[in-house]
Amino acid sequence: MSEPISIRARFERFPATVKGAFILRGEDRDPHQVVFGDARAVAVAGGAAREVPVAATTLDVAPHQDVFVPFELMVADLEPGWYGFECRLEVDGIPAVYPGGRRFAVPWPRATVRRGSVRIDRSLKVGERTTVRVEQLDCGGDSVRLSLTIEPPGQISVRLLADGTVLEQLGTETDESTGRVKVTAYPLMRVHGSLRIELKGRAREAVAALDVPLP
Repeated sequence: MSEPISIRARFERFPATVKGAFILRGEDRDPHQVVFGDARAVAVAGGAAREVPVAATTLDVAPHQDVFVPFELMVADLEPGWYGFECRLEVDGIPAVYPGGRRFAVPWPRATVRRGSVRIDRSLKVGERTTVRVEQLDCGGDSVRLSLTIEPPGQISVRLLADGTVLEQLGTETDESTGRVKVTAYPLMRVHGSLRIELKGRAREAVAALDVPLP
């Protein structure tokens, strides 16, 4: 069953703060009483968390209507990384933790992060029937994006490792009609010397890997 309410964070990112609101929306035809207990900003890679200063309050959420709970969070002293929100609510007396949806980044020092593009253009066989064309790696200040194409289009899992350490993935965009895939992950540091791309298909033997030296 779908949740009776949804929650998403809408905010603006400033140098020292994140300021916005949690938006609660009734997703069915019934009104709901919601006790907003507390909220946290949680590191995507695990570990660090920060309480979001939101006053505990009781809200009436009407069907298909939005209710806003404003917040402002100090982030200047958080460790570099990506963070998402979690909210602890009681909906009609039932406690649960709801994800806040949108994420924000606390940037790494500029001099430590690798930037630019690496053209790869290598084809790998993943099982008997699937070929994956690994095209390009784009490195930015807060993430990397790997572009590849699956022929014929299908499902492939991708894991990225920098000098043997797994890069936390932030998301995957897939075009099922063309087989084009873009994988977004934590950024590469200047100290990293190589990137390993591991591919896995549905079958147990459908695996492949590619090591990319970093200039």
